[in-house]
Amino acid sequence: MPQRRSHVAPSAAQTELASALAALRETLEAPLDFPADVIAEAEAAAAVAPELDLREIAFATLDPEGSRDLDQAFHLERTETGYTVRYAIADVPGFVVPDGAVDVEARRRGQTLYAADGTIPLHPRVLSEDRASLLADVDRPALVWTFTLDSVGVVSEFRLQRALIRSRAQLDYATTQESIDRGEDGPAALLPEIGALRLEQERLRGGASLNLPDEEVVRNDDGTYAIERRSPLPVEEWNAQLSLMTGMAAAALMLDAGVGILRTMPEPDEAAFETFRHQTEALGRPWTSGTYGDYLRALDRADPLTLPVLEAASSLFRGAGYLVFDGQAPEDAVQAAIGAPYAHATAPLRRLVDRWVLAICLAVSNGDPIPAWARSSLAQLPALMQESGQRASRLNAATINRVEAALLTPLIGSTVAATVIELRGERAAVQLADPAVTATAPIPSGARPGDVVQLRVVSADIAEGEVEFAL
Repeated sequence: MPQRRSHVAPSAAQTELASALAALRETLEAPLDFPADVIAEAEAAAAVAPELDLREIAFATLDPEGSRDLDQAFHLERTETGYTVRYAIADVPGFVVPDGAVDVEARRRGQTLYAADGTIPLHPRVLSEDRASLLADVDRPALVWTFTLDSVGVVSEFRLQRALIRSRAQLDYATTQESIDRGEDGPAALLPEIGALRLEQERLRGGASLNLPDEEVVRNDDGTYAIERRSPLPVEEWNAQLSLMTGMAAAALMLDAGVGILRTMPEPDEAAFETFRHQTEALGRPWTSGTYGDYLRALDRADPLTLPVLEAASSLFRGAGYLVFDGQAPEDAVQAAIGAPYAHATAPLRRLVDRWVLAICLAVSNGDPIPAWARSSLAQLPALMQESGQRASRLNAATINRVEAALLTPLIGSTVAATVIELRGERAAVQLADPAVTATAPIPSGARPGDVVQLRVVSADIAEGEVEFAL
């Protein structure tokens, strides 16, 4: 599934789109600016001084090009028996004063929101994009996980320490993938090797990765907007395995201590599996044996029917939530898609709950008491994260809908080709190739997922993000 980008050219539709996107923020009641006391506290914040100095370790970050809120930095090393992986996380707990102005505002926001016309950050930018961010060539406090892996990628031991680090390079996905493909040496040279081993460990655990193509609204240098759809690069999947490994280690620490908060997802029930089996049969790509994770891993990403299969499989990856425990570890703590207990622990600049997880894990790793502020407020987190997650989902969906309407405005009255993704009674979810738009539309009787149908664009309402098609 190659990368596709559809542009909204400068026009009356572009002007209307800019107004619609600005109005969207207000309807979501997303806080845009930080109060003066929050900014003042962030500017004056002093990080907890680390006792450990790891600046001689050549850490590097790997993020989308141009990112400033850098949560993670890694260092990969081969050993006689396997590998050492160091994974440094921005020390947000060291900067934020519990119950202070920054903390209270962060709880109100929950997470960073990514709008088409800019981000709405969780923390003031002086922290999230500067002093707490693991930017290259500057000293930064960090919470460093050190993992010892054997020759097949199994973690034999790990620890978490507060340390001073200095990242040597800010890498981006595309350039790093090209460097790896050329066989060049560099900070990420071992990432394919370690990532592949961890992916195999995921398979052995019974885990499953969906890896749907990303759908993102991007703003071009000339102020126009585009929808970009692309499948994750291999380097992104390998990098994600480092984050998953860290989240599983965090869950293990908290479970051993009997206090913490896990990210959970239930195993799909038999009805969901049976529905998915029927969908794969209808698509001509039947799931006949093995686990659903094995089936998804074996799909050919170049097959045009893989996208409808992945869309259908998304029904198996539902019900994610947060589970708080204090005093006794839960009996069933496995995150089904990962195949192990798991916690959010690697994005504290952009996600509220990670700060609690990191603070608890650092205390457990050091043999210290759990911070009173973290323990007393744990029960608030599921509701705060659910609310912010719903806000982020509404923003993302509404933004894409409005940009898609703008893309289709010049085509009103025209005929476009669309691939059927999922049947919904007499209508279906369809994917247009050009412009790259996903929509719901009527389809001919007898049409099946994977079929290409001809549709006429009847209308496109940019302000509401609504489009209408006819056969």
